Amino acid sequence: MSKLDETQQMLKDLTDANGIPGNERQSREVMKKYIAPFADSVETDNLGSLIAKKEGLADGPKVMVAGHLDEVGFMISQIDDKGFLRFQTVGGWWNQVMLAQRVTITTRSGKEITGVIGSKPPHILSPEARKKPVEIKDMFIDIGASSREEAKEWGVTPGDMVTPYFEFTVMNNDKLLMAKAWDNRIGCAIAIDVLKGLKGVDHPNVVYGVGTVQEEVGLRGAKTATAFIQPDIGFAVDVGIAGDTPGVTSKESNSKMGDGPQILLFDASMVSHRGLRELVIDTAEESGIPYQFETIAGGGTDAGSIHLTANGVPALAIGVATRYIHSHAGILNRDDYENAVKLIIEVIKKLDRDTVTKITFD
Repeated sequence: MSKLDETQQMLKDLTDANGIPGNERQSREVMKKYIAPFADSVETDNLGSLIAKKEGLADGPKVMVAGHLDEVGFMISQIDDKGFLRFQTVGGWWNQVMLAQRVTITTRSGKEITGVIGSKPPHILSPEARKKPVEIKDMFIDIGASSREEAKEWGVTPGDMVTPYFEFTVMNNDKLLMAKAWDNRIGCAIAIDVLKGLKGVDHPNVVYGVGTVQEEVGLRGAKTATAFIQPDIGFAVDVGIAGDTPGVTSKESNSKMGDGPQILLFDASMVSHRGLRELVIDTAEESGIPYQFETIAGGGTDAGSIHLTANGVPALAIGVATRYIHSHAGILNRDDYENAVKLIIEVIKKLDRDTVTKITFD
C-alpha cells in the first residue's frame, strides 16, 4: 500500500479500532485523539459516549453532530472442552456473510487473538445440506486452542469482544475505500472533520461532535449523550445503503456511491424533521453540494433517539452510501464523505437562534 494521506490515515485508525456495543474504548480513544485539537473540551457521559464541545456563540443554539463508535460484532458466550468458542451476535448479522471469515478476539488484558468462524468442508455434506445456510447458533470460532484450559490460559473468557478482521484498503480507484466498521466510524470521522472545518470560523452556536455508544443494539448511547447535551438541533451521521450493486432494485435503494450525501427522509426510528430537512436541501443547492434522498423501511439511526429527548429535538440523519454494510468489508466513496462534512458545516453556519426557532415552530 502506498503512503496514506492525512485523511486516509485517520480513517484507517478509526476503522482498525475494535469496538462492539458496550466495548467502545478503542474507537473512543482514536476519536478523542483526532477531535481534541479542534474542541474546547472533551467529556464522556456515564455510558461512554464521547462529547467534544466547540463554542462559537456561547448563548447560541446547541447543535449535536453524532456518529456512533460501535460496530457490529460478536461476544464470546462459552468455550467448549475442545477449545472452540461459541458466540452471540452483537448487532445485526446475516449468516451467509459469516462463515470462514477471520475475526479478532480482544481479551480482558487487551491481547488480540486471531480466529476463524469454522465450517464443515463440502466433501462431508449431503447435497441437501449444501443448499442450506448454516444457522448462526451452529457456528463456532476456532482460535487453534486444543482445550478449554488452553483457551483460558491465553486469556480468553466469556464476554470477550469479537470483531471482523480486515485491513483498510485504498482501492485501485483511490476515491473508493474498503474497510471494516464503516458503520459507523465514517460518522465519527465526519464529526471530527466538522469541528476541524469550524476552526477559526465564526458560527452562531455551540457545536458538539459526538461519538455515541451502543447504536447497533437500539440507539442507546444517543439517548444518554443527548440528555447530557440537551441540544436544540441534532444530526446523526451514519452509513446508508448503496443500491448500485447487482441484485439491488430501485425499490430497495436508489442511492449510488459518489452521488453525494444521503438525506434520510424516514426510517423505522424516525420521520425526518421537515424544517431542518428543507434547510439542509436549500443549503446544498446554494452551495453546489450534490445530495440524494434515501428511505429505509427497517432499521434506524441515532437521530431516532436524539429527536425524542426531553421536549423533542428537530433532527435529521445524513448518510454516506456504503456497499456491503454489516459484513467484514464495506466500500464507500471519499467524495461523499467530504461532501457530507461540507454540507453540515454550511448548515451549522446558518443555525442562529432565529433560524432554529423558525425551524422548530414553523
